Amino acid sequence: MCGIVGYLGRSPARPILLDMLAKLEYRGYDSCGIAVQGNPLRVFKDIRRVKELTELVPRDVPGTIGIGHTRWATHGGVSPQNAHPHLDCSHEIAVVHNGIIDNYQELRAELMLEGHVFISETDTEVIAHLLEKYYQGILQEAMESTIARLRGSWAMVAVAAKERTLVSSRQGAPLVIGVGSDEYLVASDAPAILGYATSVVYLEDGDIAAINDVELSVSRQGQQVLQEPKDISWSDGATEKNGHEHYTLKEILEQPAVLRRTLVRYLEEKNVGEGPRALFQETTDDLTILACGTSYHAGLIAKHVIEGLLRIPVSVINASEYACRPYPPATLAIAITQSGETADVIAAARRIKEHGARVLAVTNIPYSSITTVADRVMYTDAGPEVGVAATKTYTAQLAALFELVRSSPRLRPQAKEILSAGFVELPDMVARVCAISADIEDCARFIAMHERAFIIGRGVNLPTAYEGALKMKELAYIHAEGYSAGELKHGPFALLDGQTPIIAVIAADETRQAMLSSIHEVKARRSPVVALSYEGDEAVEKLSDFVIRLPKATCPFSAVVNAVALQLLAYHAAKIRHCPIDFPRNIAKSVTVE
Repeated sequence: MCGIVGYLGRSPARPILLDMLAKLEYRGYDSCGIAVQGNPLRVFKDIRRVKELTELVPRDVPGTIGIGHTRWATHGGVSPQNAHPHLDCSHEIAVVHNGIIDNYQELRAELMLEGHVFISETDTEVIAHLLEKYYQGILQEAMESTIARLRGSWAMVAVAAKERTLVSSRQGAPLVIGVGSDEYLVASDAPAILGYATSVVYLEDGDIAAINDVELSVSRQGQQVLQEPKDISWSDGATEKNGHEHYTLKEILEQPAVLRRTLVRYLEEKNVGEGPRALFQETTDDLTILACGTSYHAGLIAKHVIEGLLRIPVSVINASEYACRPYPPATLAIAITQSGETADVIAAARRIKEHGARVLAVTNIPYSSITTVADRVMYTDAGPEVGVAATKTYTAQLAALFELVRSSPRLRPQAKEILSAGFVELPDMVARVCAISADIEDCARFIAMHERAFIIGRGVNLPTAYEGALKMKELAYIHAEGYSAGELKHGPFALLDGQTPIIAVIAADETRQAMLSSIHEVKARRSPVVALSYEGDEAVEKLSDFVIRLPKATCPFSAVVNAVALQLLAYHAAKIRHCPIDFPRNIAKSVTVE
């Protein structure tokens, strides 16, 4: 969840550390801090955003080695004492950490008996004290002894006051090392090192990386391992706003380009080879989808399409629930995770493999943790997404999942032609939605006046309603419920009144007439209706208070078109309500703890 960074090179560490942290704030922003090597170490941390910390840290801080952290709180509240970096008793070692140390309480009790004094409530502080306990002048050796005592998950970087070395380790949490010109950079995620590094090394579980002015060395269980640097596929400009007020808006508007890129990648690739589509084509039954949050909604849409077109039964399981109850066995599991680091999805994928299933991962991040678990990986190729609320990665997931269906030999030729044609039209349809952003903003002004709303849909657009409600909660802080239009009369009608708007997602498919009936029922309860409908649907126009007119898309592509409209609706409502759009309170981009 948290973002960690490290730097060793010839340039002043202070501005580079702060810049890297700013690029990782989507991973957490409860507090932040940096430590720059000196004797003693100089530590600056507080419960403030990176931009504010930049004003706090003197510009003339010397030192060309340092570490930094931006926090999403787990153990211990949001306070200056709990902010990272954490120091040992002598203030000669500093450490930053992402993850959870399961046995920190027993380690803390042991260290306190030995005379160590703790000043925070965090699990991370035990790492600093263990490093101090085992430090004999070589930080790498102290790290080896320290991680041997830990149980749980971690990505960490440590620096000592008297040794020109950065030492990092990972276990169940992401960590990458950027290689530049006479400098090295450590980070939780690749966007932090863009603009500095020319290649990157991805650490694996159990790795310890020691960096000095001469070399980067990686060891695992005491043995040196060779990790070849890989080229960076993203440009530094990919993480800039490019003139937009928010990253979230920029990323919503990038969706036509993302879909075109997906279109070129898959429609022009004739040979499925041994890749993810080949694995999917072997599946005839017992398909399970594992996902959380937005990815779970993508899984629900995939279920609708796979069952409807391929006649393969699909179970969609919230990955965080997978360990809590027995589920039927599966021959194939599709694990969907935008970051590739979602702890619940990774744990569920490992468990389902133990029961004999093969795993196909759908992710946006190469070399992420899920790729080490999966048998095959399908990359969504959406590019870096900085806004915490998923937008372009969601529609890219849908495109990848639709492509699995389109490539299946079980798909009837006529249906394949329809899907292929829909793929070709989809980027332009989404571009047309983006072009009416101002019209959607007019509807958002009405929605923004309310504290609660229902978003209703049917068929393939029921999960779209769930996703739209999630975006409304995340971005605009409006208590929105995604609901089946036919289920409103089974209880939720009790909540309908003039202050509860209904956002109705309507598609040009077999559900349209039933949706019109539901809107009639809603209007009889005096609730105002905002309709997402296709251009020229006069019946919807007459029934609704507000109408967002969208391109007429066929199933399943209406789910993408409507999702983008709902993203824009939530975005504009959030802007009107003065919400922190890119960084909603209490949530982080990459959920790396269970």
